[in-house]
Amino acid sequence: MNGLMTGQARSARRLLAFSAAALAVLDLLVKFVVLQALGHGSHGSALDFGLLNVRVAYNTGVSFGLGASLPPWTVAAATAVLVVVLAVFLFRSAPQRTAPSRAGAALLLGGALGNLVDRLDGAGVVDYLHTGWFPTFNLADVFVVAGAGLLILGSVTGPAKKGT
Repeated sequence: MNGLMTGQARSARRLLAFSAAALAVLDLLVKFVVLQALGHGSHGSALDFGLLNVRVAYNTGVSFGLGASLPPWTVAAATAVLVVVLAVFLFRSAPQRTAPSRAGAALLLGGALGNLVDRLDGAGVVDYLHTGWFPTFNLADVFVVAGAGLLILGSVTGPAKKGT
């Protein structure tokens, strides 16, 4: 039985790693396509879809531009530390999580990784989804918010899985 639990734990962690990596790659791919289509400048072209527009902007800070006045390496280093701490927590707890919580963990970690990798060039995170009434954001941000919501939902709606 202990071997089965260990195998289940390993499987849960592998699925989390694969899912988070795939979501990060998807985010980076979408950013690449947007940059190729619209250019790298924030004054470039835009695609107008009414309530939601696609236009390129760079966020050198974190959420809502916080920390934008700090040197890029400081923001990248702090973000990297937070992502590592988050990853360790999510990987250790993955086997005990409910299915919605596991999906949330993958979304949260995938979004965080996508934005971290994007930040490493020093130019800031590429944001491209613009509403006019909310700060410009990207797919990784959607993943982070949806992931946090699913983690909370999974934590309050069902018992944790048994085993490690």
